[in-house]
Amino acid sequence: MILQKLPYYFLLLSLSYAPSLAFSFSQSKELFNQAKNYEGSSDLVNLEYHMGPVLASPINVYIIWYGDWSLSQQSTIRDFLYSFSSPAAYPSVADWWRTVRLYTDQTGSNITGNIVLSGEFYDTRYSHGAYLSRLDMQSIIRTAVNKRAMALNPHSGLYLVLTSHDVQVQDFCRAVCGFHYFTFPNIVGVTVPYAWVGYSGAQCPGMCAYPFAWPGYSGSSSSPPRNNEGHNIMRAPNGDVGVDGMISVLAHELAEVSSNPLVNAWYAGDDPTAPTEIADLCLGVYGSGAGGGYVGKVDKDTWGNAYNVNGVRGRKFMVQWVWDPVKKRCYGPNAID
Repeated sequence: MILQKLPYYFLLLSLSYAPSLAFSFSQSKELFNQAKNYEGSSDLVNLEYHMGPVLASPINVYIIWYGDWSLSQQSTIRDFLYSFSSPAAYPSVADWWRTVRLYTDQTGSNITGNIVLSGEFYDTRYSHGAYLSRLDMQSIIRTAVNKRAMALNPHSGLYLVLTSHDVQVQDFCRAVCGFHYFTFPNIVGVTVPYAWVGYSGAQCPGMCAYPFAWPGYSGSSSSPPRNNEGHNIMRAPNGDVGVDGMISVLAHELAEVSSNPLVNAWYAGDDPTAPTEIADLCLGVYGSGAGGGYVGKVDKDTWGNAYNVNGVRGRKFMVQWVWDPVKKRCYGPNAID
């Protein structure tokens, strides 16, 4: 799903064009109060399979870089995507993805572990302007395909629209940090899954890049405050609060678009227009003991940068946990219990 309204502690993400169920701070507080560790509580969850497909075939990822992206920002995000199918020190991005792979379709086929970056398009001219609606994401995909910059792959394609620091998106920073859905044939020509994630570093890092920026920080000054001021703020592992925040949002969306690509597979709740998906159940959980605004036990490198998974080329990332259907709890490879 994901229109999450979780001020101060959690990523805010959204899926659908239909009305979404808001996850309020009061609701999250109630959940935490009902369990010693939120990441260990299974009685609160009724995750069900609704007979739809999952992404079981190898995934070909196509990135649309919309707006102004630096080479270092692109490199960090590419390395994250390369890390899904490449070896790295434990706990790795690929190890984290193994929990997502536990989800199956009605034939018993698991979500694929083969994720390949197959194409990129640089929309540096802002083809649809600097203010975008959610539906505009589909038109941006169509523009990239029409320019023959990338293939239209209805069989195994997954399209990522990433908007830069100077692009405003409907509900971005106010209610959402990213969403996933599927394209409409009358716009793109076929139905393919896609996701959008925005760069929050200049607009709302305190909302979309927590725990790398304190919750009240809007991004209006050149750098986030250095004083934690009572908040559990951590240093970004790749030196860019906006990109490192995007990584966790992107991981969230990839997990959910793979397990619920057409909004009829894995989710909790009775309303398919407002599903609670496998990453929604673990918002704000990055390590063991997480709950009540504490992200859980994570590692720190030599420079004090926080991370919980390793990637290619020595990269380190912080990604939120997802719901494990076997353990029936939020789980990640850095778990200590």
